[in-house]
Amino acid sequence: MKFFRQCNRQIYVEWQCFLTLAKANNMAGWQGRVLRIDLTKKKVVVQELDASVAKAFIGGRGLAIKLLWDELPPGVDPLSPYNKLIFAAGPLVGLPGPNFGKLVVAAKSPLTGGYGDGNIGSWAAVNLRKAGYDALVIEGRAEKPSYIYIEGEKVEILDARDYWGLNTWSVEDKLQKIHGKDAAVITIGPAGENLVRYATVISHKGRSGGRPGIGAVMGSKRLKAVVIKGKGEIPLADKALYQKAAIEAVKEGMASPSYSFWMRQGTTSTVEWAQEASVLPTYNYSEGQFDEFSKIGGNMVEKFETDLKSCPLCFMACGHWVPAESGTVEVDYENLAMLGSNIGIGDLYKVGELNRIADTMGIDTISLGNVLGYVMEASEKGYGDKLGFIIEWGDYEVAKQLTYDIAYRRGFGDLLAEGVKKIAERIGGEEFAMHVKGLEVSAYDCHAAPAMALSYATSPIGAHHKDAWVIAWEVKTDRFGYTREKAAKVIELQRIRGGWFETFVGCRLPWVEVGLSLDWYPKLFKAATGIDATPEYFNKVGDRIYTLIRAFWIREYGWWSRELDMPPVKWFKQPLNKGPLKGSRLDYEGYNKLLDYYYEIRGWDKRGVPTKETLTSLGLEYVIPQLERVIDLQ
Repeated sequence: MKFFRQCNRQIYVEWQCFLTLAKANNMAGWQGRVLRIDLTKKKVVVQELDASVAKAFIGGRGLAIKLLWDELPPGVDPLSPYNKLIFAAGPLVGLPGPNFGKLVVAAKSPLTGGYGDGNIGSWAAVNLRKAGYDALVIEGRAEKPSYIYIEGEKVEILDARDYWGLNTWSVEDKLQKIHGKDAAVITIGPAGENLVRYATVISHKGRSGGRPGIGAVMGSKRLKAVVIKGKGEIPLADKALYQKAAIEAVKEGMASPSYSFWMRQGTTSTVEWAQEASVLPTYNYSEGQFDEFSKIGGNMVEKFETDLKSCPLCFMACGHWVPAESGTVEVDYENLAMLGSNIGIGDLYKVGELNRIADTMGIDTISLGNVLGYVMEASEKGYGDKLGFIIEWGDYEVAKQLTYDIAYRRGFGDLLAEGVKKIAERIGGEEFAMHVKGLEVSAYDCHAAPAMALSYATSPIGAHHKDAWVIAWEVKTDRFGYTREKAAKVIELQRIRGGWFETFVGCRLPWVEVGLSLDWYPKLFKAATGIDATPEYFNKVGDRIYTLIRAFWIREYGWWSRELDMPPVKWFKQPLNKGPLKGSRLDYEGYNKLLDYYYEIRGWDKRGVPTKETLTSLGLEYVIPQLERVIDLQ
């Protein structure tokens, strides 16, 4: 509880400082400025953020997709200098309240070829806003390894040759030694430098963002790090109202009956829940239960935990640190499942080490667990000759070596760095390649979870859970139905999780895990911006964003088919072989019916293409001419 008291005292001090400094301006909530850096031309420009764009897309993911649609040349190579690397905040970022210390990182994805983003908790989010900007847009490619330093109006492109090749934790230490502990650092590791297609950006030695290869985009620009300091004001429409609402919201969250247990285990307790619900990914999603689940679950984490850390301005820390072979590491459910049960390792110490290597190298742990699971199953099924090596389930030593090989693209790691989809295209075995549109599936098995399968298949970045974690609702209601209600529930959650939280930008865990009422967010938004934001307002913004992202995918692919919105074929063809749901698998006809319901509610045609009527109703009529160049619109 010592950390708990210190954490709350820190938040209180930060709030008082913030509230002393804050004052309203003509664009309350937003700073109204976008910082643009061209690494090729070594040019820095500050651009005004159009108020109409801010209100229509809010920030974060909304601002990122708007910028990419408007500015990215169609068909651009994601690893070329012409791709844009975007760090986008929202109007609540950096403010006290229920966890507004997050930042969206986005670009055209080198893993999927479509829209890619991630959400990362970092002081860089707070500092970017306090430096006076709502977003940072980076284009071009530096002549030599470089890093960007931002301190208010001071923006520099500095030499990073001494840091190129170093791991993420070392770089953060070195840059904070130069610029001070109050400097926030987002960096890439060797994986990003070597253009691993699922490389991420890393901050705070445990926070990772940008699963679809945003770290590789950063590496392609020869950009090792972004360092941000900021001490300015964030304007508010109504300071007193915001202060009152923020304090009351946090008090409600901390008074939740589930708060104490959350603080002890965080998301790691999901291992036990997933085992009971038969959705714990096991042996490359062949099963939903793992015999050794208790050795990697929340109870084990709580027993061996060494530290607890949080994102900035957070009242419910989720960063549980545990011992690993070469030190300590922050773990969460996704890490434990993907680097544990999914590859047959039932040892927290070993899972932690694989996680630590991934974080220091700058590799996404979810995609890594998928790649390792895929090659283990490929080895089991006789693809060893095509792979060039064999790795058995649970082989920790080989998995560890392969992780380093992936980061440096050494030997076999060069192929594995391409991701599951491209590996399968090279050697075969597509029937057990667990991805959607090239992005590997995150840690929930869907043999008996059709709504969650739909959530993965229609996620705007590929198979990711953050947009609609519908599986908890589905497990409680109807495991096997293919109903309109399920499609509607997926869209409802996408609007909230991928629309609300990804735009203003905030952490969804206070709502999901301790039951904080959604009613607080429109209140906080109104106090910050002055906009009377009803749930309907946020939902329409979410629909606008999802539809524009879908249009972006279609434009970049030059075609579209509903087959692109199908979950992995394994869940249809290979049933569960153990546990209470033995024999379960997805029904192909049922899933297609579910997908039809989804398209109908979204206002997309049977192919999954937005109609002209839908585009116009969402204020996206400017999208129509570009789409009509590549596909027939209805």
